[in-house]
Amino acid sequence: MALRLEDKKLFVKEVNAVAGDSITAVAAEYRGLTVSEMTELRKEARNAGVYMRVVKNTLARRAIKGTEFECMQDTLKGPLLLAFSKEDPGAAARVIKDFAKEHDALKPVSLSAGGQLLEASEIGTLADLPTLDQARAMLLGVMIAPMSKLVRTLAEPPAMLARTMSARGAQEAA
Repeated sequence: MALRLEDKKLFVKEVNAVAGDSITAVAAEYRGLTVSEMTELRKEARNAGVYMRVVKNTLARRAIKGTEFECMQDTLKGPLLLAFSKEDPGAAARVIKDFAKEHDALKPVSLSAGGQLLEASEIGTLADLPTLDQARAMLLGVMIAPMSKLVRTLAEPPAMLARTMSARGAQEAA
C-alpha cells in the first residue's frame, strides 16, 4: 500500500526525531526474512529498547538528514531497516548481531556512532560495548580494588601472628 504525501512527511518527521535523540544507528538488509521472523525481530528490538523501522531508502535519507547519522546516506540501498539506540550504545547492534546469527537473511549494511560511519564488519565491536549497568559495575570494581587491597594488607600482620602462635602451640603440645 502506497503512502500518501502527508503520511510520508509524518513518517520522516518521526524517524528524524528518533534519530536526533539516538546514540547509535544500524542499517540492515532484511531481504529473505519471513513475516514471523520480522515480527520476532521487532519484539526483540522492543524488549531491548531499540527503535526499529522498515524504511524506504528515499525516506530514510530524508529522515537522517540533519542528524549525526547523515554519514550513512550513501549506504542506504536495497530493502533496509533502521535500528536506533537511544540509551544503550550497543543495544541496536546487539539485537541485529544476535538475530543475524540465527537468520542468514539479515545482513548489517552500515552502522554509525558519534557521527562516524563504521563498517558492517564492526558490528561486533559495537555490540560488545557494556550496558550502563555493566559499565557501572566495572567502574565500581576499579574503585573498590585499592580499598580492598589496603584492608587485606592491614589485616595480614595480626592474622600472621595468630597463625604463628597457633603453630607454636601445636609444636609445644607435640
